Amino acid sequence: MDSEPESQLVSLISQLIFLDDSDSGYSSDVMSLIFQIIALLNSVDLDSQPKPESELMSLTTRSIYLFNSMDLDSQPKPLRKLISFISQRFSLVNSIDSDLEPDQDQVFQFMPLIDQTLKLKPEPELMSLIHRIFSLVISMNSKSRKLISVCPQVKVKFEKGRFHVIDEISWSSNNKWHCLPSSWNMFRLTEEDPTHFRCEGCNGENHNEYDKAPLEINHALHPKHPLQLVLLQHNSSTRKCYCCDEDLNKIFYYCSACDIAINLACVDKQPVLSIDNPKCHEHTLTLFPRYISLTCDFCALADSNCPFYICSPCGFAVHQNCINLPRVIKITRHHHRISLTPSLGQGDWSCGVCRKKMDNDYGGYSCRKDGCWYKAHSKCATRTNVWNGIEIEEKPEEVDEEDEEDEFSEMTSGSSHQHRFRRYEDTCRDYDENQMCHACIMPIYFGNFYSCVDCDFILHEKCMGLSFERKYPLHPHLLTLVRGYDGVMSDENKCSVCPWLCTAGFFYKCSRELCRFKLHVQCATISESLDHGSHEHPLELPSKLGEQRACHVCQESGNCSTNGTFNCIENCGFSLCLKCATLPQKVRYTDDKHVLTLSYGEKTSTKTHWCEECERKIDQSVGFYMCDDYCCVALHIECLLGVDLYMMPGSSWFYYGEKRILKGFGFEDSMFKSIHREAVEKLQRRSKLENLMGETTKEKEHSAVLYAIHLHLMWKKYLIVCYDIREHDNWDEMLDVKLNENEK
Repeated sequence: MDSEPESQLVSLISQLIFLDDSDSGYSSDVMSLIFQIIALLNSVDLDSQPKPESELMSLTTRSIYLFNSMDLDSQPKPLRKLISFISQRFSLVNSIDSDLEPDQDQVFQFMPLIDQTLKLKPEPELMSLIHRIFSLVISMNSKSRKLISVCPQVKVKFEKGRFHVIDEISWSSNNKWHCLPSSWNMFRLTEEDPTHFRCEGCNGENHNEYDKAPLEINHALHPKHPLQLVLLQHNSSTRKCYCCDEDLNKIFYYCSACDIAINLACVDKQPVLSIDNPKCHEHTLTLFPRYISLTCDFCALADSNCPFYICSPCGFAVHQNCINLPRVIKITRHHHRISLTPSLGQGDWSCGVCRKKMDNDYGGYSCRKDGCWYKAHSKCATRTNVWNGIEIEEKPEEVDEEDEEDEFSEMTSGSSHQHRFRRYEDTCRDYDENQMCHACIMPIYFGNFYSCVDCDFILHEKCMGLSFERKYPLHPHLLTLVRGYDGVMSDENKCSVCPWLCTAGFFYKCSRELCRFKLHVQCATISESLDHGSHEHPLELPSKLGEQRACHVCQESGNCSTNGTFNCIENCGFSLCLKCATLPQKVRYTDDKHVLTLSYGEKTSTKTHWCEECERKIDQSVGFYMCDDYCCVALHIECLLGVDLYMMPGSSWFYYGEKRILKGFGFEDSMFKSIHREAVEKLQRRSKLENLMGETTKEKEHSAVLYAIHLHLMWKKYLIVCYDIREHDNWDEMLDVKLNENEK
C-alpha cells in the first residue's frame, strides 16, 4: 500500500478511536467510519504493495487474510451476525452504486452487535488483531503522545459546604476495549488541545507509556499539608478553586484536613506575594499565607476558600478575587449605574439583588444617581446572571437610563405584520378556543385584542405593545424580540427558563453572538417581584441560579432549566417555579360559561373534584383550574391547556432527522366524550394492544390515543410528531412497542 492510502487509513482509524462517546451522534459516526475503513481496504490491491511492509500494514494484511479465510459458521454468534450485517450492508451499497448514510434503524442494530462482539471470551483472533492496530495508531498520534495520565485514587463529593472523601477508586472495567480514547476524560489546562486524560476503563493502570500526574503535591498557597489528587463524584455539585476562582474540574488536588481544593492548571502557578497600587486600596497589599477565616472588607464574607491579602497599618483585608472588582457597572436588577464603595455609610440598607440586610461596616455597590439609595452586595451584583462582565467606569453616562425601556414601548410588534388591524373591545363575547394569539400562542380568554382584517393573524392588546428590546433579571445581556419565526422545532429551541419549546409566535433571544439564551414572551415579561394568587405574600426571583426548590403549585423541582424559583420574601418557605408563574391565572373552558381560576391547596375547596376531561380525581395539593361559581367545574392544568404549551398547529418538529408536521388529532369533541370512558377502562385492564383485535380500526385508533393522552401523558409528544396517526399502516405495531417498553 502506498503512503497515501496508508495515511488515509491512519486518519480514519484515528477519527474512530478518538470519537467522544458522550456526543449525540456517536453511534452513527462509529458505524459510518467503520464502513469507510472497510471500503478503503476493499479498494486496495494488497498483493501489489511494495515490501517491506510497515507494522501497521503488516497487521492490516494479516487481519484481511484471516477474515477472508474464516469459517463463518464456526465463529461466535455475535461476530457471525456482525459480519453478516456488514456484508449485507455492502451488497446494498454496491447494488445502487452509492454511499448510503446509516439510518437510525441500522445504527440500532449495528451498535449492540459491536458491544456483544467486544465482550466475547475468549477473544476471537480477528478482534485481537484489530485491537493491536488501534493501539498502534494511538501510539502514532502526535497529540496523544504528549498527554499526561491522571490516576486519582480516591473519590470526593461536595455536601453541606465542603468536600468529603467517600470512596477509593477501583477499575470500572477489565475489558481492554474500554481503554481506548473514546473512554478517556480529556482535560485542558489552556484553551488549546487537551493536556491530561483519565481512562475510565482502567484509571491509568494500562497506560504506563504515558507520563503520570503526581498523586500528591505541595503548593505555596497551602504549605502546611500536601494536597491529594481526587476525582469528583458524578453529578456532584462543586465550588471554586482556591487559587484561580474558577470552578473546580472533575479531577483536582485536595487537602481533606483544611478543605482546600486546587485545579490541575494551578499546580505550577506561583502566588503573588504583594500587590502594589491596587485599585481597591491606597496601600500595598500583602499575601496572608495561612489558612484563616477573616471577613473581607468588600464582600463582607468570612469565606476561607480563597486567599486573603491584607494591609497591616490599616487593618484592611480583602479576598484575592475581590481585589479587582469592577469600579462601575450596570446590572439587570437596576436602571442606573452602580459603583463600588468601601463603606456604605449609615443607614438601614438591604441588598437590591438578594434582599438580605447589609452590614454598614463593609463595602458594596451603591447607585451613583442623586436621590437613589439602591445598594447591593459585591458578590450579588457581579453574578454572571446579573452583570454582563463589562466595566463602564471610563464610558460616558447614558442619558435618561431609567427610561430606556420606554424608548422601545412605542414601537409595537404589530408593525411587523403588513396587513391592517381592527381592535376588538373586551365585551361579553363567546369564548372561541380556536382564537389564539400569534405572539404568545395562548387563547384569547379576556381583554382587548387586535385581529387582521385580511387574514387570521390575532394579537392580545398587551402583545401588540411588546418592546423590541428588553432586559431580563436572570440574564446579563440585552434581549431582542424575534418575529416571523419559521416554526421548526428542535431541542435547541427550548426556552431558557421554562420547560417548553419556543415553537412559534414571538420570543426574545439574546443579542450577543453565540449566546443561545431565549425566552417566550410570557417568561420575558414577568418581573422579578411577583404577586401571585397562589400565595398571600409577595414573591421574588432568587439572587443566583441553581437554587433547587420544589414548586408548591406543581410539587416538582427542576422545572426550569435555570433551576430558579420565585421565593417568598417573608421566608415562609413558599416557592413557585417559572413554569407555573407564567400560567394564566384565569381561563375559559368551552363547556362552562363561567371563568375558571388557577387554584391550589386543600383550603381552596373542601369538596372532591373530578377533572371534566379525563374524569380522574384531582389532587388538590397541586395546581388545577376551578370554576369560581357554583357549577363545580374543575380541570387538571394539562387537560385544559395541554401537556406541551405554546405549540401552534402547523408547526413542525425534527424527529430522528425527519421533519414532521404537527396537525393535532382532529377528533370531534362529541366523539371524544362518547368513547373516552370505555376506552380508558379497557386499556387500564389490558396492557397490550393485540388484546383489542375484536375492535374496529377506528375504535383501536381512538382507544390508543386516549390511553396515551389520559394515562401516559409523557407519550403525547411522541404521538403528535406523526404526520397523522391514521396515515400510518404500522400504527398498532408502533404503539405496541411503546407499551412493551413501558412495562420494562
